Amino acid sequence: MQANAVFTPDNTVRVHSPLADGPALPLVCDSPHSGVHYPADFGSCQPLAALRQGEDTHVAELWSAVPALGGTLIEALFPRTYVDVNRELSDLDPALLDEPWPHPLSPGEKSRLGFGLIWKALSADQPMYQRRLTVAEVDERIRNCWQPYHQALAAAVDAAYQQHGAVWHLNLHSMPGNAFARLGRSSEQPLADFVLGDRDGSTCEPALLDIIESSLRAHGYSVARNNPYKGVALIAQIGQPALRRHSLQIEIRRPLYMDEASREPNAGFAPLQQCLQATLQALASHIRTQLGP
Repeated sequence: MQANAVFTPDNTVRVHSPLADGPALPLVCDSPHSGVHYPADFGSCQPLAALRQGEDTHVAELWSAVPALGGTLIEALFPRTYVDVNRELSDLDPALLDEPWPHPLSPGEKSRLGFGLIWKALSADQPMYQRRLTVAEVDERIRNCWQPYHQALAAAVDAAYQQHGAVWHLNLHSMPGNAFARLGRSSEQPLADFVLGDRDGSTCEPALLDIIESSLRAHGYSVARNNPYKGVALIAQIGQPALRRHSLQIEIRRPLYMDEASREPNAGFAPLQQCLQATLQALASHIRTQLGP
């Protein structure tokens, strides 16, 4: 973790390319919320320990086997509480700003909850700011973080698709143990260990969910589909299964692998990482089969 970082478009995204000792696969994975470098110009009224509760801490590390299997792994280095790249640019609450936003806005449910493009709150009693943000500083967050991330992800997806005529994309996340409460929802069922989101069947082939769910269950984890997370902006943009562009969001329940308060890995980290490596191997085999000789 780094505090008081200074961001430019060149230091906010890390791309892990396929390793050179094997054939590249049209597999692109991205971790948009695992950044732990906190900028000097954040200006939040919340302490760092509270801000860190928004991180998908260690998610990129959990999936670190991607390049060795021929895929590309992209990770954000900035925190999602600073700017959330899994949101549309129009998903911004204008009440955050000290002047009118000069572009069209259409804030949605995530903004209503406080988790839009720029987070308004960590929870109902934890506002992010005791001030209003300027248009200039939001523009800077978009220019230095949001745009470079989207450009890197689009470049990887487009390159894979152009080379192979198909692409499989995994959008990687973690979820708090109290996810239903944070979303303002109640559920008779406990939160699953994994939630696979394909926006109700619209962003990928059914086989992608089946392969991943089968592998996770074989390792003893519980799996739900689209409850409580269906996937947001990134898989909606990328997933076009009719064109062989398959995109799936994967959420992991954080207590499986870390202490939510300290953010430190727990005893579940190593076995979970091994499970994810096996799951990626199963997916790689499926992709090779789909591509043919």
